[in-house]
Amino acid sequence: MSTPPTVKQLDRVVIRFAGDSGDGMQLTGDRFTAETAGFGNDLSTLPNFPAEIRAPAGTLPGVSSFQLHFADHDILTPGDAPDILVAMNPAALRANLADLPRGAEIIVDTDEFSRRALAKVGWSANPMDDGTLEAYRVHPVALTTLTVEALKDSGLTRKDAERAKNMFALGLLSWMYHRPTEGTERFLHTKFARRPELAEANVTAFRAGWNYGETTEAFAVSYEVAPAERAFAPGRHRNISGNLALSLGLVAAAERAGLPLFLGSYPITPASDILHELSKHKNFGVRTFQAEDEIAGIGAALGAAFGGALGVTTTSGPGVALKSETIGLAVSLELPLLVVDIQRGGPSTGLPTKTEQADLLQAMFGRNGEAPVPVLAPATPADCFTAALDAARIALTYRTPVFLLSDGYLANGSEPWRIPDVAELPDLRVEFATAPNRPDGAFWPYLRDPETLARPWAVPGTPGLEHRIGGIEKQDGTGNISYDPANHDRMVRLRQAKVDGIAVPDLEVDDPSGDARLLVLGWGSTYGPITAAVSEVRAAGGRVATAHLRHLNPFPANLGAVLRRYDRVLVPEMNLGHLALLLRARFLVDVRSHTQVSGMPFKAAQLATVIEENLEATGAH
Repeated sequence: MSTPPTVKQLDRVVIRFAGDSGDGMQLTGDRFTAETAGFGNDLSTLPNFPAEIRAPAGTLPGVSSFQLHFADHDILTPGDAPDILVAMNPAALRANLADLPRGAEIIVDTDEFSRRALAKVGWSANPMDDGTLEAYRVHPVALTTLTVEALKDSGLTRKDAERAKNMFALGLLSWMYHRPTEGTERFLHTKFARRPELAEANVTAFRAGWNYGETTEAFAVSYEVAPAERAFAPGRHRNISGNLALSLGLVAAAERAGLPLFLGSYPITPASDILHELSKHKNFGVRTFQAEDEIAGIGAALGAAFGGALGVTTTSGPGVALKSETIGLAVSLELPLLVVDIQRGGPSTGLPTKTEQADLLQAMFGRNGEAPVPVLAPATPADCFTAALDAARIALTYRTPVFLLSDGYLANGSEPWRIPDVAELPDLRVEFATAPNRPDGAFWPYLRDPETLARPWAVPGTPGLEHRIGGIEKQDGTGNISYDPANHDRMVRLRQAKVDGIAVPDLEVDDPSGDARLLVLGWGSTYGPITAAVSEVRAAGGRVATAHLRHLNPFPANLGAVLRRYDRVLVPEMNLGHLALLLRARFLVDVRSHTQVSGMPFKAAQLATVIEENLEATGAH
């Protein structure tokens, strides 16, 4: 008689699914995440996959992985190191082995550990037999054989049956961590609605994996992670990725502004998901235009803005370079336009599926002439929703293009998000010019609002508001072409003053003791790792303050005073020091830069070590 497995209570777990690009690891991770979100855990995810459509099977460049961190309390990152690795082949094991701490669990598909497959990744012997894995708890499972056996009556070929092994693995992990199963079965029936035989096969494989865990004696322990009931504010929640949150934020912004939303875009990783998502929302008046190139995409978006729509263009780093001339035109025309840059590793095409923050200086200065543009960045996947609304507010209020700098980590990662009530969202309504604005009955398109310096927005075709528009310099007020040196100097300074005068909130500093001498300052997606690292240092007795910048141009008005309040300022960035350069130039403060350009987000433990070193340098630790 078999002994029931022991159920062990945990407060947090990090799981990584890894396999070949064709093994369905992203789908497997997504489904485990969806069930975990439905169960009520707090969570954070990190998909990691190659850019190639399909690298050679079984090779290290072809490894795809999905990491999920879930807990019974509030968490901020997808985790530094996996507690359990599911390796579908030798390449997946070798590519991820260095990340595993001693004692971690490894589930391997033993069917894939052939001599040829081992040789592909440089192993002359099976690592399960030569002591390579002696520091870990290894569970050898014949995933492929068991899946094929479960599907022997399905009518599928062996090749088709083998493709369901990811669902067998998902079923096994769902049993190990007591995840609900009903949602995954409904998902599979919906996904394969047109191929019911495939739907049934995947459900069968999923159930077989769950039953394997239940009946085999290979797993002596299963685990439970309680819902994170105190981590969430009251209200309805859902799991959301950064790109989805940003898409919904754009739709909400257009609704709150009472304007049609127009997206002109050229597909590029990792921004393409926004184009895909917005194309589903025609019911909200959203129009999407997949252009033939980046220049056409932003040109159409700027044209839509001229016509009275909320114009948006989405792209990634190389696309920003191509759009630069039209962004400058938008600065000159003083029309609202959102430029959404989902940053990725560069230069050029670089690392399309990896994350980086190295477009900040391009967003700030990457145009000819004096062409200032507001820049802001979301901090978390869910924050992409709020950041989109904030970017729209600035664009519509000040009649200017606005850069919104997300990145690959935020775009593909996910976390729980409280669905807001519409009444909570800001009122973004705008007033178009409807009548002449001069005593003589003329309309001057550059007669500015004295507070915001925004010019009137006149929809083409409005009777009596005919006006001139174009890239050549305009006469202040009338908009007529002007080569007058003094006028050009005035127009350049007016456009700069408008951006400098944009109202942004003061920077909030988290300094619980009030006597910290070190400030850790971040921006964008470094929020999670920085906050987790600071918490770790504080738990060890370190007195350290932290703050996070949403607005990068203009900076918050109190930023200089905040920087000068601390003996030392540490700025971690996923570039070679863009923000640090700007802070030194603007405030003459010798901030300390800590940089990383590995294509991966910071690990909280590594940042904690850096913070400790800087804290000791202040003499306050």
